[in-house]
Amino acid sequence: GNHTLLSEFVFSALSSRPEVQHLLFFTVCLVYSMTLIGNLLICVVTMHPTLHMPMYFFLRVLSFLNISTASVVVPKMLANLLSEDRSISYLGCVTQLYCVVFLAATEWFLLAAMAYDRYVAVCHPLRYAAIMDTRACLSLLLLSCCSGKVVSVVQTAWLFTLPLCGPRRINYFFCDVPPLVMLSCRDTSLYERQLISATVLVILTPFCLILLSYACIVSSIMKISSAESRHKTFSTCSSHLTVVTLYCASGTLIYLQPRFGNSQDAKKFFALIYTTVIPTLNPLIYSLRNKEVKEVLVRVV
Repeated sequence: GNHTLLSEFVFSALSSRPEVQHLLFFTVCLVYSMTLIGNLLICVVTMHPTLHMPMYFFLRVLSFLNISTASVVVPKMLANLLSEDRSISYLGCVTQLYCVVFLAATEWFLLAAMAYDRYVAVCHPLRYAAIMDTRACLSLLLLSCCSGKVVSVVQTAWLFTLPLCGPRRINYFFCDVPPLVMLSCRDTSLYERQLISATVLVILTPFCLILLSYACIVSSIMKISSAESRHKTFSTCSSHLTVVTLYCASGTLIYLQPRFGNSQDAKKFFALIYTTVIPTLNPLIYSLRNKEVKEVLVRVV
């Protein structure tokens, strides 16, 4: 009853040394620029008539989500690196958390949709065009967005029903669940268990669907007699598997820890990788490992 509810939050500095802050600013600014340029190129390239396939439609959406994820977090972080005022309003924090959770959950379900697309292409090639038509692609996209919205609404509403009493300074660079839970002035063990359960559900449900899809894909690939054909078929799936591994590793290391108070700096590091580096790597992974994308990219550039 003696606690004062917070009306704003203050992010901690990524470093106490000004020269390091400036170096981080230019580094993050460079990475963010690469994220924007790389993902915008993927969006443009995948609209080419020769890449008018469901796989490239989902890749275009994934690139848009990468741009959105980075843009929700990085501009504010860049401003904080050059300013003494690193505060964010209560409403701004709610909005940022909602967007981060929505985009992260939507990306996970979209990766599951991409795995299903690869399953149909490999296991049912003659029926691929009939199964993965425009309506099916839009339905899978809508399902991914709706799933992400449900997760973000539930998590954001539940978190901000907790009384956040202070201190208002959080050891993080954006509004995320782990640092905000630590500001609560009441026992959060129930919420932590709920969050871990929700994270397991959000990560494992798409991950199990992805594993099931690739189990069927591998089974079909092994039936192909030509080694060259097997290699070509698997190469179309390797990029997607690489991205899934990156998302799964980062999400697990950030949210599936026993206690939020442990290894907060490590969580902050992995969150920095997730919000800045991974969106930059996705265009590189898909362009460098996909011959069709590389050919069109050269023509466009």
